Amino acid sequence: MKDEHSAASDLTIARSDFPQDFLFSTATSAYQIEGHSFGGAGRTHWDAFAAQPGKVDRGEDGAIACDHFHRWPEDLDLIRDCGLDAYRFSTSWARIMPDGVNVNPEGLDFYDKLVDGMLERGIRPMATLYHWELPETLSQQGGWLTGDVPRRFADFTVVVANRLGDRLYSVAPVNEPWCVSWLSHYAGYHAPGLTGVANAAKAMHHVALAHGLSATVLRDKGIANVGAASNFEYVLPATDSAADQKAAQLYDGLVNRWFAQAMFKGSYPEDILEGFLPHMPKGWQDDLSIIHQKLDWFGVNYYTCKRIHATDGVWPYGGEVSGDLPKTDMGWEIYPEGLTALLKRVASDFTDDTPLFITENGLANPDTPSRPDLERIDFYDKHLKACLAAIETGVPLVGYTAWSLMDNYEWTLGYDKRFGLVHVDFETQSRTPKASYHALARALAR
Repeated sequence: MKDEHSAASDLTIARSDFPQDFLFSTATSAYQIEGHSFGGAGRTHWDAFAAQPGKVDRGEDGAIACDHFHRWPEDLDLIRDCGLDAYRFSTSWARIMPDGVNVNPEGLDFYDKLVDGMLERGIRPMATLYHWELPETLSQQGGWLTGDVPRRFADFTVVVANRLGDRLYSVAPVNEPWCVSWLSHYAGYHAPGLTGVANAAKAMHHVALAHGLSATVLRDKGIANVGAASNFEYVLPATDSAADQKAAQLYDGLVNRWFAQAMFKGSYPEDILEGFLPHMPKGWQDDLSIIHQKLDWFGVNYYTCKRIHATDGVWPYGGEVSGDLPKTDMGWEIYPEGLTALLKRVASDFTDDTPLFITENGLANPDTPSRPDLERIDFYDKHLKACLAAIETGVPLVGYTAWSLMDNYEWTLGYDKRFGLVHVDFETQSRTPKASYHALARALAR
C-alpha cells in the first residue's frame, strides 16, 4: 500500500521484528464514535455533563460523533485494510440498557452485527464493556458513589455475555478505572464532574468492585480471555526534595498502584488508604476478594509521564509541572522510555507471568488531510521500539493497540483534538486515512 508521502513517512520497524504471535490492534470507544442519538440509546451522564456551561469545549457531545452506528462497515474495512489483527471496541451500557436496567434490543443487535462484521473480515473482537457512558438514570441515583451501580454493571455484563460472549476474542470490564473514578470524582474534569476526596474514595472502590463483579460473571458464563485495561503514567518528582518525592509517591499510588494492587494482590496501597479511610464505603474490606480475580491478561494504557510537586492544602498534596520534552497537542510530554520502565515494573510488582497488552497508546496531533502526521509516525515508531525493549528483558508483552482508529469526540475537549489514524471530517463524515495509517499498513504487511 503506497501513499504520496511514503518516502518520508515509514516506521523503522516491522511486524517481523516482534514475536510471531504478537497482535496489533487499534481502538475506539462507543460514545466517542457511534452517535448516541441513534438506535434507541439512552442519555448518559456525559450528555448531562456536556450540557452544563463551561464543562465541555463548545458544549459538544456525542450525539452524532463519527456516525459509526451507520458507517461501521466502512470503518471495519479500514481496520482490515491496514493489516491489523484485532479491534478493541467498547459496548455502550446506555445503548444496550438505556435506563441502566431494561434492555434495548436494537442496541444489542448493533453490537451483534458489529462483532460478526469483524469476524467476517478476519478481525479479532476485543471488547471493553464500559468506556465511561454511565446511563443518566443511574447517575441521578448516585452513580459510582453507590454500591448499587457495581451490581447493576454485573447485570449488564450478563446481558452482553449472553449475546456476544461466544464470539469475543477478549473482554475487559472497565476502561481506565482511574479516569472513571479519580479524574471524574476528585478533579471534576470528566463526568459527572464531582470533586473532593470523599467522593473519590467511594468511586475508586466501587469502580474496582464493578471490575471484580463483572469478571466473576464472565467466568461464570464461560467467557475466555478476561482481562483489564488500566491507565498508567510514568511519575517523576519535580525536584529531588523530600516533599516532591512524597507527593510523587502519592500520585503514583492513585494512578498506578490502587487498581493494579487490588486486582492482583487483593489489597489497597497503605499510603492511599491513609487518606481514603474516613470516606471508604462500609464493608469495603469484604469486597477485596471479589476484586482480586484471576486475569488472563492485563492491559496497559500509556500516553505520557507526569512531574509532580508538593503543594499546600489538603491530602494528597500534589500538583503537576510541565517538563522540557516534546509535547503532543494535549500538552503531554512524549516519553517512550517511560513505557518500557512501566511494563517492566508492572510485570515485576503486580502481574508476574500474566500476559501484558498495550491497550492504548497514541497522541493528539493537529494534522489535516493535506498535512501528513509525521509526528504520529515518529511517536508510534518510538513506542513500538519501547515495547521491543521490554520484550527483550523478558516482559510477557503479547500485543499493542494504537489509539485511535479515527478522530473522534475527545470528552471535555470536544472535537478539537485528533488522535486518529484516519481523519474524520465531522461535517461530511468522510474518512481519510492519514500518513500514519499507510505507514502502519506497510509495517504490518505480511
